[in-house]
Amino acid sequence: MIVDSFDYIACYKGLHPNLDKAIDWLNSHTLDALENGKTIIDGENVFVNVMDADLRDADGAAFEYHRRYADLQINLTGSEHLGWASEGTEQGEFDEENDFGLRTGPEHCGMTLGGGRFAVFFPGELHKPSCKTPGCDHVRKAVVKILMK
Repeated sequence: MIVDSFDYIACYKGLHPNLDKAIDWLNSHTLDALENGKTIIDGENVFVNVMDADLRDADGAAFEYHRRYADLQINLTGSEHLGWASEGTEQGEFDEENDFGLRTGPEHCGMTLGGGRFAVFFPGELHKPSCKTPGCDHVRKAVVKILMK
């Protein structure tokens, strides 16, 4: 997991070629100008999903995880609570086609995303996005999907 100011995103170049592509694209495009939906950056290797999201209560919400893709999450408006955990109990079967699974368990670390910050969750890392923060129950966000495997 990486959490940092967007001002420093270029510091993370060199970790993976597809992450480099995402960083280069983000530094040369304006996310606010994108319509909601999927924008292809490099085929299925790197793409961005822009969405409006109603936020949920963090208590009792499940953690998601992926096996092939990293999530680079950026809030365009508003702020959200993100949770992280190192372990959890599997909830249902992993959806291979959509690279998506759910686990439940205690949150080990929490943070607020927004205000020019980004978060990267690598494959296998349990993360709980889209949770309410004081005074905010809706965000517009971009999730860059980065193929890591």
